[in-house]
Amino acid sequence: MNIDFHYGVVYVIGRLGGLSKEDARVVAHACQYVDDATTPGLLRFSGGETFERFASAHKMFDYKNADNDQNRIVWAPFHFLPGAEGDTLEKKALCRPNSIVAKEMVKHALAQKKATNSLHRLGVTLHVYVDTWAHQGFSGTESKYNKLTSLVGDQHDHQTWLEKLRSGLQTLEENAEAVTLDLISGLGHGAALHFPDMPWAKWKYTNAHKETIERENLPDFINAADMACKVVQAFCAGVWDFEGQPGLPAQAKADLIKLLESNQDHDEKKRFEVVCSSVAAGAISGLHEPIPPYIPKGEGSWKALGTGITSEDDGDERPAWTPAFEESDYRKFHDAVKEHRFVVIQEILPANGIRLA
Repeated sequence: MNIDFHYGVVYVIGRLGGLSKEDARVVAHACQYVDDATTPGLLRFSGGETFERFASAHKMFDYKNADNDQNRIVWAPFHFLPGAEGDTLEKKALCRPNSIVAKEMVKHALAQKKATNSLHRLGVTLHVYVDTWAHQGFSGTESKYNKLTSLVGDQHDHQTWLEKLRSGLQTLEENAEAVTLDLISGLGHGAALHFPDMPWAKWKYTNAHKETIERENLPDFINAADMACKVVQAFCAGVWDFEGQPGLPAQAKADLIKLLESNQDHDEKKRFEVVCSSVAAGAISGLHEPIPPYIPKGEGSWKALGTGITSEDDGDERPAWTPAFEESDYRKFHDAVKEHRFVVIQEILPANGIRLA
């Protein structure tokens, strides 16, 4: 999923689920920032203080990143949550919608409601949770399930993405479509390009295990939105039983279906603009307000507000540490990322027969 869902739809879900405008903004920002937090390592302050960060995403596209050991601790806990189904690690590592692992992850986040960064933890959790629908059948580890020998969608979509794919692979022959799709990646859904992330897409692929899979994204995206709304409702009520919550109101769900189905630009930022303008115009029943702007990097970003650093990475800047840093969204988000990763990698996955780090 992209910013149109991770930020735009999640903000809508937050508001419909009972969060205030400010709390919904924080949750949606944290949800999207999982894709944009690409600077790892220590943040060094001028007085000698340090703060540890863990990047929840890579700067390069899935299909260009081939470090399997590194990807296991980035893609698996944050983007391709293992479903723990099957009799081999390869099968267990496959992402499955609303899996037992996903449900345990959600309950861990709901249990942190009294933490100072509970909203940020909720946002990180929702990112991973809704991606279990979009990224189902793919893995955050190197796997034949991620390698495709064919990929077919809408003819226009297929040709558009194939040309983009070929343009980045100058060493391959112009007509080597099958070779391109098969060899481009064993990680994530790189070989499937952006088909898993486009809400309206209907597509079919064959993986290296010779399994042919047909996908229709819209019902999955709506199911993800409905379940995410239940999570927010449980958070607001202070309970763990999120599956027993009402979820999206019927008319709001119908409106969201119409919006996601009709918003078919390949550019995720343009889709996000449509979501923002539609929500501001009252297109979603029960909500008629502007979605707050999202600033991932530079002036006005969480990092800049919390540290004063406006560069893409840290550069040579060494900001002064102040107690205000501890109250910043930047600190709270990165601690939420570390907490989430530890719980998933060191507790939930091993308890379900998966050891990745």
